[in-house]
Amino acid sequence: MPLYVALTRWTDQGLRNVKDTVKRTDAVIAAAERMDCQVLDLLWTFGAYDIVSIIEAPTEDVAGTLTLATAMQGNVRTHTMRAYRRDEMERILRGLP
Repeated sequence: MPLYVALTRWTDQGLRNVKDTVKRTDAVIAAAERMDCQVLDLLWTFGAYDIVSIIEAPTEDVAGTLTLATAMQGNVRTHTMRAYRRDEMERILRGLP
């Protein structure tokens, strides 16, 4: 399954309700599972981003739906990137001239 890395920042609303962050992430993990996605890891961080997630999703569309559904709650804004495992990168590199 395609892999994605989501860099997440709390909104003002999310920061006001920071005590609920663990409960909110549990809800995101449950929503991901209902969409046939898997949250491989979710880490709270200090710095430019508040949460970093590694997620597998069956398609780009499903990854986009999960990202938008999460953002619609108003607690976070994300920067989601497609990530490539070693074997995928090797396959890409073989296509180079």
